[in-house]
Amino acid sequence: MENSIKFLVSIKKTYPEFNFKQGKRFSFHPKKTITYSETENNFELLLLHELGHALNGDFSFKTDIERLKIEMNAWETAKKLANSLNVTYDEEFIENELDSYRNWLHKKSLCKSCGLTRYQTPDGVYHCPHCEL
Repeated sequence: MENSIKFLVSIKKTYPEFNFKQGKRFSFHPKKTITYSETENNFELLLLHELGHALNGDFSFKTDIERLKIEMNAWETAKKLANSLNVTYDEEFIENELDSYRNWLHKKSLCKSCGLTRYQTPDGVYHCPHCEL
């Protein structure tokens, strides 16, 4: 925990344009606030991931595939930051984090009536190829 606090202080000094506040979980609130949880494992990587969102200007998305792309881009930015800050980048942890989004998106895409995978139009609305015949 002490190392996490030192890391946080260092990041705050390097990126004073962002607000960092303690909360229940890691998240980015556009345009300037990053929330963190001191009790999380992989504190440094999760903080860099949320900072990645902030630096990438991830403010909105319409489709779930756009959201997944935003998540992947934030992890890519976190990887660059980790390399420059000498933080170990745990590929397995990152893939598990991305898998949680992939699994969530898959469940979200299932039709509640028939169970088929629905498709999402550019406006973000899901459509079932079977139920909407």
